[in-house]
Amino acid sequence: MSIGFIGLGNLGTAIAQRLTDMGEELKIYNRTKSKVEHLAYKIVDSPKKLIEECDIVFMCLFESSAVENILTMENGLLDADLEGKTIIDLTTNHFEEVLTFHNRIEDKGGDYLESPVFGSVAPALQGLITITTSGKKETFDFCKPILEKIGKEIFYIKEPGQASKMKLINNLCLGSFMATLAECTALGEACNIDKAKLLEILGVGGGQSLVLKAKTQKLIDEDFSAHFSNNAIYKDLHTLQDLAYSLNQPLYTAAIPKELFAKMKKNGKGEEDFSSIYQLFKD
Repeated sequence: MSIGFIGLGNLGTAIAQRLTDMGEELKIYNRTKSKVEHLAYKIVDSPKKLIEECDIVFMCLFESSAVENILTMENGLLDADLEGKTIIDLTTNHFEEVLTFHNRIEDKGGDYLESPVFGSVAPALQGLITITTSGKKETFDFCKPILEKIGKEIFYIKEPGQASKMKLINNLCLGSFMATLAECTALGEACNIDKAKLLEILGVGGGQSLVLKAKTQKLIDEDFSAHFSNNAIYKDLHTLQDLAYSLNQPLYTAAIPKELFAKMKKNGKGEEDFSSIYQLFKD
């Protein structure tokens, strides 16, 4: 089975590396070729050519507008004959726009799995991400062995759009936890509690979480190189509010974290890791 990959950002590169470590040979397309020329993959010139040469193509892009571009650009995926081809979309998509991706790919004879991932660079390199997938059951069953090479927990929710909604709900926890942990860290430092000791205690106390485990060292070192960016969490929380609006459902705990991450973006720190929100509370 030949595999293609589109979108070699921080997360995409980590997932591609995991596939390589698991014995898969990849061909790739990236919109900015100069960013991937150093990687040991065959680079093709267009999404159309990539899917013509591969049975399965992964996409791991920033948002739905980027997916739309890959589908509809000149020599995009929809320019190819998609009969017998499968597209696994790891992007965190808009819950409404993703429905059009299902329909347009299936109309061209292809299969589409909406498969947003939970987790960032470090767990992706170890095959420890969580994947929630929506699409045809037979397509999911066919792709499950390859998904198991990159994910530890895999959940199937058949109805299109549900996987994307679940990812947004998960990221409400993610953004809210990170904001609270950052504020706790800054408050502890203001009390002259050693930061490393503070985070150790939180890690066995009320702060115990996957978020704290993943971000403890970043907070200690103040190393905010991006694994999951402020831009990304801000985008996801904004889309989450779109979802709540469509349901006439109030969201209380999402509002303030979203605006805190908006402030980071406005401050020119959108490309930093979302743990850098700590700086807002420290200053």
